[in-house]
Amino acid sequence: MFQRMSVAHVSSYYSHTLNDDTRYPQLEGRIAADVCVVGGGFSGIATALSLVERGFSVVVLEAHRVGWGASGRNGGQMIAGISGEHCVERHLGDDGRRLLKDIRYLGHEIVEARIAKHAIACDLKYGWAEVAARPRHMAGLRSYVEERVEAGDGDHLEIVEASSMDAVVGSRAYHGAMIDRKSGHLHPLNLCLGEARAAAAEGVKIFEGSPVISFGGGAKPFAETANGRVDAASVVLAGFADPALQRGALSGLVFPTGSYIVATEPLAERVAREIIPQDLAIADSNVVLDYFRLSADRRLIFGGRANYSNRDPHDIRATLKPRMVEVFPQLKDVALDFAWGGKIDIVLSRAPAIGRLEPNVYYMQGYSGHGVNTTHIAGEVVADAIAGTMERLDLFERIPQVRLPVGQFLGSQLLALGMLYYRLRDIL
Repeated sequence: MFQRMSVAHVSSYYSHTLNDDTRYPQLEGRIAADVCVVGGGFSGIATALSLVERGFSVVVLEAHRVGWGASGRNGGQMIAGISGEHCVERHLGDDGRRLLKDIRYLGHEIVEARIAKHAIACDLKYGWAEVAARPRHMAGLRSYVEERVEAGDGDHLEIVEASSMDAVVGSRAYHGAMIDRKSGHLHPLNLCLGEARAAAAEGVKIFEGSPVISFGGGAKPFAETANGRVDAASVVLAGFADPALQRGALSGLVFPTGSYIVATEPLAERVAREIIPQDLAIADSNVVLDYFRLSADRRLIFGGRANYSNRDPHDIRATLKPRMVEVFPQLKDVALDFAWGGKIDIVLSRAPAIGRLEPNVYYMQGYSGHGVNTTHIAGEVVADAIAGTMERLDLFERIPQVRLPVGQFLGSQLLALGMLYYRLRDIL
């Protein structure tokens, strides 16, 4: 009834350091479940685990391989909260502030609990810093810490002044920092694959090489592939699906944005300690930002130069190495062993899009670079809703999302122009 698929993960540092290469079959024929989840990245697998923990039967349909998209290619930074928090506060007021406090570390807690419960080896380390790319950016970092301390959840945050930055990063490029000791970094592909293995062990049926070509809600919800069909009580569109499925409330909402990363050869321990003394994950404060961290085997994983025009660079190494060396001149002669890229889903409001197309068709997407944490939050929110607890989902549905009614290609060009403005502002 089922065929095994042989689609490969994109070549990257992560795909070369897998702990698990389980292959799941292709769907053939007609089956039934309580919930059909479309997408086998963090969103889909996290949702499936949250649902099976509540007693639901679940099928996951993945077009390629589990973790094949952004979930298995990202920078591996587990950052508190969600993108677009100011948007949430502006539109939801006190309800929004309570929601943000409630979920700020919820994704972390879910990830930590699943790593412990299912013995997932994914190199989790604690500590994340936002570094000020301009002296004027420190005011915003200080204000954020003050707000969090005043709200009673800022004890683990600290401000580092410019004079003490050698303890944070071995670079002259930055002018201070905010450190969050509860956030951190990990090997994202190993986490996603480990969670999938755990979900399968709990009874979730996972199918790879099974792109969904149509779905529906109403009295008889379903998701259909070229070779099979899942009948379910609910359907969840988990993550950015095929553009052909982005209809109705999802049309013109998400714009795929290129994100690119390089990984160096393993660094000498002395060099690794010099560039990131506390083994933190680091992101700068620019809108068009750089982000970096050390892997478990002491490689620098350096990402940035996001491309909003939908045109990938011809040579990722040639694109990123000059910027890496600008930040860390001491690495100018270090080889880059890996280079890769992929698409992340950006929404114009920056707040994640979590809601319903119909009463029994749910969606979650638009994490805007905060995917490791936010996907797990979204999975919990939607699982709660399917189980009958709607409060958090209702709040997310109240957040207005901005759409460009011009098609994805032209929309991407307009987004690129807008981000060019922010890049120029970052420089000035």
